[in-house]
Amino acid sequence: MEQRINTTDQGQQNDLTPQADLLRQILQPGNLQAAWRAVKANKGGPGVDGKTIDETRQHLRQHWAGIAEKLRAGNYQSAAIKAVSIPKAGGGVRTLGIPTVQDRLIQQAILQVISPIFDVTLSEHSYGFRPNRSAHDAVTAARNFVKSGKTWVIDIDLKNFFDQVNQDKLMHLVSRKVGDKTLLKLIGGYLRAPLQHADGTRQPRTRGTPQGGPISPLLANIILDPLDKELERRGVSFVRYADDIAIFVSSQRAGERILASVIAWLERHLGLEVNRDKSGVGPVEKSALLGFRLHRDGEISIAPKAITRLKDRVKELWDARLSRTRDEMRQQWRSYIDGWWNYFQFSTQRWTVTALGGWIRRHMRKCFWLRWHNPKGRRNALARLGVTGRALGVAACRRGAWPMARHVVVQNALKTRTLIRYGLGLPWDLQTA
Repeated sequence: MEQRINTTDQGQQNDLTPQADLLRQILQPGNLQAAWRAVKANKGGPGVDGKTIDETRQHLRQHWAGIAEKLRAGNYQSAAIKAVSIPKAGGGVRTLGIPTVQDRLIQQAILQVISPIFDVTLSEHSYGFRPNRSAHDAVTAARNFVKSGKTWVIDIDLKNFFDQVNQDKLMHLVSRKVGDKTLLKLIGGYLRAPLQHADGTRQPRTRGTPQGGPISPLLANIILDPLDKELERRGVSFVRYADDIAIFVSSQRAGERILASVIAWLERHLGLEVNRDKSGVGPVEKSALLGFRLHRDGEISIAPKAITRLKDRVKELWDARLSRTRDEMRQQWRSYIDGWWNYFQFSTQRWTVTALGGWIRRHMRKCFWLRWHNPKGRRNALARLGVTGRALGVAACRRGAWPMARHVVVQNALKTRTLIRYGLGLPWDLQTA
């Protein structure tokens, strides 16, 4: 059994009510151990202190008593958050703020205690990062709106949402349900933690909530809950998944009217700027929700952008120039494609992806052809795969790798059944194999 972090707090009580002394509940050993398991399961790299999960565990074993005392006294100072840039699906980059593993542990412990307090009053139309709710639930709800005749959708794109949240408004909303002033101070400290860039410079934060910490999704739901309540008051049909907001209406005219009023409401009441270039009204068949496209007849297909991202990732994973062993290639492929299909098999129209099977396998064969390097290596590899006689002469062919990936000999050597045997099959093929 894994050695536990020593989190014993001699003064703890076990019969606390949900609103009584929340910080004491957060620091209970059982809650901290559950938080540690969650942080460890999520993996993730070090923060600005450079400490890995294992190194942080050793640090906490030695210093937790002092850390806990600072937390109880309200003197704990969170570390800066590490700036990490990742590419956006539509171009550009998004900057994540990665806390240290120690701060991720504390944030997760906070989340586990206060999330149930807020969740009971969040809107039924809010689906993101909530227990027993998922993106598929949001798509199902949207599908029902469409089937009822609301075939126009208002897409609202919040401009740099996680960077523009008004921290004062957010903390006011948090304080409505959290009366523990020491805990409020701790949460406020996490909001204001500076962003540290790769060159060591630190950027003060007076707005926003770092996108990368365990508590950020809950804070996003809290700041946007007033919008949910306003839309409910107006009686409109909508779904929200974090900052993805889709409102379903019966006509373009109604959609344009509601879009203008919601933009004005967001700017006036929450201080959130809407990206007008990416927001608009259109028929559901030309929109996308959480990677899916809805159709008037109730069918759900995979959105074109999601297919494009799949194709881009296939090209990356089957790039022969990358230095990887065969086992590493298989593990990376299985990790990606199984996760992708686990999410997108929710669609009811799958032909757009199943039709890609031949194209994906061709990329695999191209990669192997290049990794076999030269005529001798290719001849040996083809022989191991069962090619015999004159057919082995294809190893000396000087055509490019992409055309060779379609050559009948190469296709027979690396046929679908063979790829499946080596753990490289496509999930939708495996379901029908």
